[in-house]
Amino acid sequence: MTLATISLVSGRSIELTRLELSSTYHGLLEGYPCARMNDALLKDLAKRHEFTYSSVPRYLITPPRRYPHLGPGLRAFGPVELLPSMYCTASFCSRPINQELDPVLHRSWLEVVWFQENLASPVAEFVTAAVRDLAWDEHAEDTEL
Repeated sequence: MTLATISLVSGRSIELTRLELSSTYHGLLEGYPCARMNDALLKDLAKRHEFTYSSVPRYLITPPRRYPHLGPGLRAFGPVELLPSMYCTASFCSRPINQELDPVLHRSWLEVVWFQENLASPVAEFVTAAVRDLAWDEHAEDTEL
C-alpha cells in the first residue's frame, strides 16, 4: 500500500510503502553518547535488510553530529557527541532502473535511513525533505515481483 508518492529532484517518482520512527538513544541506560557509540549505531543502520529469501538495499543519509560540552574536563569515552534525537527508516519503490525490464514484472526498491530532531511537520513533508535529493539509480536495485 502506498503511503505517499514523492517526486525526487531527478524527476523520478517514488512510493513510500513503510515508515518507522525510532528514538536515537532509546535504551541507553548508562554512559553518554560518544563517537564510538554513534559510529556503531550508524554502521548497524547502514546494513542491508536481510530476509529469508532476499535482501533489501539500504542507504543511510549521514546525519550531523553535535558536540554540546566542549569545555574542560576529561571524559572516559571522549567528548559527548550527539546525533539528532530520532531516526526514520522508510521503504520506497519505483519503476525499474533498467529500462529494458518489464515494468509490470519489475520494480526498483530501497530502504532509506535518515535522522531528524522532531516531528514538527506532517509526515509527507518531512519524508520528502529527507529524500528529495536522493540518487535513486545509484542506491536502489531492481527486483522481480
